[in-house]
Amino acid sequence: MDTSKLINETVKKAFDAWQQGDIKTFLSYFTDDTKLYDDGNIRSFSKFVNEACGHEKFTSIDKVENNGLDITGNFHTESWGDFKTYFKFHINSDGKINRLDIGQAN
Repeated sequence: MDTSKLINETVKKAFDAWQQGDIKTFLSYFTDDTKLYDDGNIRSFSKFVNEACGHEKFTSIDKVENNGLDITGNFHTESWGDFKTYFKFHINSDGKINRLDIGQAN
């Protein structure tokens, strides 16, 4: 997959770790108290990562916006199949991701 559209270095590294199913590396880009919002609803970030990383991934990147922080593309899950989704990363002043919004894209 072409990840050259990912212009934010932190997001690119986290995205690459997600795609490879590398939980440890993926989590290294996040704060200990990262908030996860799934279609606007708060959810356990650690539970999501442990259940989904290595089992769910993007199959294409369709759009990158917001200075490289927002990714929309086709996504594959073992339980829900294929659909268009978004990941929106929020980075704090220390350069760590402290919030991730995910959900089904239109």
